[in-house]
Amino acid sequence: MKKIIPMAFIATLCTTLSSCELIEGIFKTGMWTGIILVVIIIALLGWLISKLFGGNKE
Repeated sequence: MKKIIPMAFIATLCTTLSSCELIEGIFKTGMWTGIILVVIIIALLGWLISKLFGGNKE
C-alpha cells in the first residue's frame, strides 16, 4: 500500500501538468529570483561605494 500512494501521486502529476507548463513555471521563478538578486547586489554595491568614497558629511 505504501508504494501505491506515491505512484498514484506521480501519475496524477504527470497527467495534470504538461512538461511545458512545468518548465515555464521553473523559468519564471528563476527569472524573478535573478532579478531580485541583481537589484539587491546593485543596491549593496551602491551603499558600499557611498560609504567608502562619500566620507562622513557631518
